[in-house]
Amino acid sequence: MKLITAIIKPFKLDEVREAIADLGVQGITVTEVKGVGRQKGHTELYRGAEYVVDFLPKVRVDAAVGDSLVEQVIEAIEKTAVTGKIGDGKIFVFELEQVIRIRTGESGEDAL
Repeated sequence: MKLITAIIKPFKLDEVREAIADLGVQGITVTEVKGVGRQKGHTELYRGAEYVVDFLPKVRVDAAVGDSLVEQVIEAIEKTAVTGKIGDGKIFVFELEQVIRIRTGESGEDAL
């Protein structure tokens, strides 16, 4: 089992969610986050004053998936989250040792 974490642009969330749901991923966790990378933020003008926005708004999508779906989910995220411009985001894949569904006590892939 793996935990796939994707940091993406907020307006791409619905496309990503639909793409991975079509693969059979039943649950995801979405968190609004801010971050900085190569994009390095930008400057904005507000009431005549310029200010620097260092941390840009992003969305973090976490999905626990079985080993058989990992590559498909990664491809789906890559295809739907891309804009071709800097700041499209990153995908991280972590090994999951154990998953337990609290309500039933099921563990392993049955809990997914």
